[in-house]
Amino acid sequence: MRFRSRSRDDSEQDIDISPLIDMVFILLIFFMVSTTFVKDMDIDLERPGAASASQTPSEAIRVYIDADSKIYVDNKPVKSWMLQSRIKNLLGSGDSAQVLVVTDRGVPADKLIDVVDQARLAGAKNVGVATDREAG
Repeated sequence: MRFRSRSRDDSEQDIDISPLIDMVFILLIFFMVSTTFVKDMDIDLERPGAASASQTPSEAIRVYIDADSKIYVDNKPVKSWMLQSRIKNLLGSGDSAQVLVVTDRGVPADKLIDVVDQARLAGAKNVGVATDREAG
């Protein structure tokens, strides 16, 4: 039996790129899962300004007060008498003990103070008010 030897032109090596494609997809999925997305509600707010504003952590519970003094928690409208129990439920289900109140500039101060008090009574350790410099 005689073996036929291959010439150099016939012996092209194929490169299998399927493991490379698998690794790219695994990295893509890893970065998509590990990235946190913080999306504010679609309420038109004119935030107040502050000279000492700092960035807020993304894991804070966000409470929104619009220009009509309506309160929203977790993108759902909440009555002021339900606010404390809703925040307490959210604090109990997660590790975050921080609440961020995102409010309009025209909201009366007594409404803002009432929301901050309800958040503290619910067990929040840190309660902050978002300003126009806050970007978190």
